[in-house]
Amino acid sequence: MLKSTKSRTLLLVVVGLLFSALMYFFNKSPEVTFNEQGGTSYVKYEKAEVVRVLSESLEKDETVSGLYRGTQDLEVKILSGEHKGEIHEVKNYLSTLFNVHGKEGLKIIAVVDTAGPNTYQVSVYSYYRAPLLGGMIFILLAALCTIGGKKGLKSAVGLVFTFACLIYLFIPMLYRGYSPIVASVVIVALTTCVTLLLLDGWSSKSLSAILGTMLGVVIAGIISSTAGILAHVTGFNTNESESLIVIASETGMQVKGLLFAGILIASLGAIMDVGISIASSVHEVYEANPTLSKRELFISGINVGRDMMGTMVNTLILAFTGASLTSLMLIYAYNVPFNQLINMDFVAIEVIQGVSGSIGVILTVPIVAYISSRIMPSFKKEINVEASKTILKQIQDEPL
Repeated sequence: MLKSTKSRTLLLVVVGLLFSALMYFFNKSPEVTFNEQGGTSYVKYEKAEVVRVLSESLEKDETVSGLYRGTQDLEVKILSGEHKGEIHEVKNYLSTLFNVHGKEGLKIIAVVDTAGPNTYQVSVYSYYRAPLLGGMIFILLAALCTIGGKKGLKSAVGLVFTFACLIYLFIPMLYRGYSPIVASVVIVALTTCVTLLLLDGWSSKSLSAILGTMLGVVIAGIISSTAGILAHVTGFNTNESESLIVIASETGMQVKGLLFAGILIASLGAIMDVGISIASSVHEVYEANPTLSKRELFISGINVGRDMMGTMVNTLILAFTGASLTSLMLIYAYNVPFNQLINMDFVAIEVIQGVSGSIGVILTVPIVAYISSRIMPSFKKEINVEASKTILKQIQDEPL
C-alpha cells in the first residue's frame, strides 16, 4: 500500500513538473496580438454603476417578450480603471440585439473609448455578469465536494487542471503554430492521466481507463481526419476561417487542423466517461468474484458497455446539435432542399464530428473491457505477492 502511494505521488509530481515546464515554454515568448491597446487612442471596458435614470423613452419589444426598445439617459459612475469615481451622463440605446435596461443601482460594463489625453467617450456595453458566473462555478465546485466527498474534491482539482491545460497550454500551442493534432494528443494524455489518477490512484482500474480512453480518442481522430479528407472538409470551411487566415499569416497557426483538434477535445469527455465506467464495472465484478476467467470479465465489461453506448452517443449528438441550434433553425426556416442540405459544409462538419466521436465511444467499450480483463487479474496477483512478502518480512523480523 505504501509503495502504491509513493508511486502515485511520484507520478503526479512528474506530471505536474512536465505540465509546468510545457506551460512555461509555450507562454514565455511574446505573441502577436491583433487588438493592441496603446498610444493616445485605445478602448477599455470598465465596471460601472447606474446612479440615476434621468429620462427614458421605451416601448415593449413585440418580437421578444420581456425586452424594451428605445433610449435612456443615464447617470453612470465609473468604478474601475483610470477614470474611477467619475460620473458621466450616457445615452443608452436599447434594441433587440443590444439590450441593457438601465436601472438605479445596476452594475454594468461601460466602454471608455479614448481618442486623446483629455478626449474620451463613455457608453454602455453589457451587464456586469462576473459575480453570477463566479457564483455558478463556486456552486459547481461546492456540489462536487459536498456530494462527492473526497473523490468530489479530487474531481474539482481535475476540473481546474483540465481548464488550465486548455487555456494555458492547448490554445498557446495552437496559436504559435504547433500541430493541432499533436497539441490535442498532449492535452488528451495530460488531462486523462491526471483526472483518472486523482480519482483512483495508481490502480488497475485507472490504468485500464487511461489506456482505453487514449485509444478511443485516437480512433475518433483517425476517423474524423479520414472522413474530412474524403469529404473535402478542412478548417477553412468554417465561418471564422477568414479571420483565422489573417491571424495565421502572422503567427504560423495551422488553421487546417483546428477542426479535427476540436473533434478530439470534444469527444474526450464522453470517451473518458465510458472508459472509467467500464473499468470500474469490471473491477467490481472481479472484486466480487476473483475466480472469473479473463473471458468472463471481458463479457461483463461488454454487457455493461452495451447499456451505456446509447446514452453516451446521444450525449455527443445532442451536444453538437445544441451548439449548432441557431444554424439549424435558419436551415429549417429557409426550407433548404435535401440535396443542398446534405452537401453543405456546415452539415458535413457536424455529421463528421458527431459520428466520429460516437464511433470512438462505441469502440472504447470493447477496448477498455479487454484491457481491464487482462490487467486486473495480473495486477491483483502482483499486489498479493507484495503483501505476502511484506507479511513474511515482518514475521522474520519479529524477535523469538
